[in-house]
Amino acid sequence: MMRILIADDEPIARGILREEITSLAGLELVGEAENGLSALAMIRSLSPDLVFLDLEMPVMGGFEVIANLTVPPQPSLVIVTAYNEHAIRAFEAGAIDYLLKPVSRERLVKSIERVSRLRGQPLEAAEQAKRLVAVAESSIGTTPGKIVGRVGDEYFLLDAADVLAFLAEDDDVWVVTAKRRYLATHSLRAMEERTRPLPFERVHRNAIVNVNHVRKMSALSSQRWLLTLSNGIELTVSKRQTQTVRNILGT
Repeated sequence: MMRILIADDEPIARGILREEITSLAGLELVGEAENGLSALAMIRSLSPDLVFLDLEMPVMGGFEVIANLTVPPQPSLVIVTAYNEHAIRAFEAGAIDYLLKPVSRERLVKSIERVSRLRGQPLEAAEQAKRLVAVAESSIGTTPGKIVGRVGDEYFLLDAADVLAFLAEDDDVWVVTAKRRYLATHSLRAMEERTRPLPFERVHRNAIVNVNHVRKMSALSSQRWLLTLSNGIELTVSKRQTQTVRNILGT
């Protein structure tokens, strides 16, 4: 059985896909998501083999969902959209297929057949997923309006202004807010790139801080500083990042 998830904010569009999927042998519909954030959480909790993913959804769009699919196993993706230019770009980058709304039964069957063939080629599937994530990140730009954080199987959409810091600990990267910590869905280097236009500065190889939340800077030596954030966390600035303190001070 191929396990399938539908992610689309339009009830009619979900209904059409649901009716066709449930009428075809060898398919199991495991869930439906009405926005991108729910889709991301359901992909992690349900581990579907295939996701029919709309690109235009509230809270988090389809490209943002793809950009945050960094935790294996990753499902096969078929883009479902009313916008041909977006679908073609995603398809060329690595989506297995794309369907234009309204989706016909014949076209749906062909798409599922493509997915079935690719399931027997894991290396090719992994390479396609990698290319698709790259195009998704470029499509949503480098100025994210939101930061995605995870706690267990739940994903949270955080305002960048509420993030105090990104901290790397062993193999994990944490998104730190005033009240709690969330597991990041990207590496520290990726978070640095994604927040580059925003008021974030790297102060250590393991830390990036929101300069708007720096409340105190104490000189430990001529090249060592101690930063205190608005929640009381203290971080040491590495010698290599001393210029960052000068940037914050405006000197």
